[in-house]
Amino acid sequence: MAILPPLAGSPEELLRQYLPELGLGADERLVGALAGYLRLLDKWNQAFNLTSVRDPGEMVIRHVLDSLSARPFLKGGRVLDVGCGAGLPGIPLALADPERSFTLLDSGLKKVRFVRQAIGELRISNASAVQTRIEDYAPMQLFDTVTSRAFAALPDFIRGAGRLVARDGRLLAMKGRLPTDELEALPDGWEIEAVTAVQVPGLDAQRHMIVVSRRADGTGADS
Repeated sequence: MAILPPLAGSPEELLRQYLPELGLGADERLVGALAGYLRLLDKWNQAFNLTSVRDPGEMVIRHVLDSLSARPFLKGGRVLDVGCGAGLPGIPLALADPERSFTLLDSGLKKVRFVRQAIGELRISNASAVQTRIEDYAPMQLFDTVTSRAFAALPDFIRGAGRLVARDGRLLAMKGRLPTDELEALPDGWEIEAVTAVQVPGLDAQRHMIVVSRRADGTGADS
C-alpha cells in the first residue's frame, strides 16, 4: 500500500483537495468537522492505541477518505456500522450525510467510549454508539444498510449481521484486495448484488466494495 503524493499540508488542506474527488464539495463545515474528528482520534490514540496510523496526512486518506468512499453505496435512511472501532466508517459518513441515521457498534469498551466522546464533542446528532457483541445486539428496528470495514470475512459478516438487515436492505463489505474465496462461500439465501473497484483519492492500493442482498426468491430470508 502506498500513499500518493502530495501529502504536504494540514488535514484541512488535504480534505479540501480530495473531497471533491468523492463527489463532496469542500464545504468548510464538513472540512472542519472531519479535521476535528481526526484531532480527537490523534489525542485519544496516544493513550488507547485506537489505530496504528499516526501520521495526520495518512489518517485523512486511509481513514476519512477510505470511509467516505462507501457513501455512494448506502441505501435507505438507517445505517449500522458493525465493528466500528474508532468510528470508521460511521463517523465520517454521518458527518457527510446528515440526512441518514447511523448506529456504530463495537464490542470494545475503549473504542465505544471514544466514539461517544467524538459524537458528543462534534455534535453529530445523527449518530449513536452501542457497545455490545454483534451476536447480542437486538435493535428495535432493522437497518437499510449494514456496513463493515475490516470486521470479518464476508461469510462471517453475513452470518453475524444478516439478521439486522431490513428485507429490502443490503450489506456492504469494504475490502482491500478482492477476496475471491469469500465470494464463493456465501451462506444460503444471500447473493452478490455488485462488486465494485473503488478508488480512494491519494491511495495507491486496491479497494473493493461488495454489496450483498437476500436472494430474490426469498430463500434464507431470515438467515
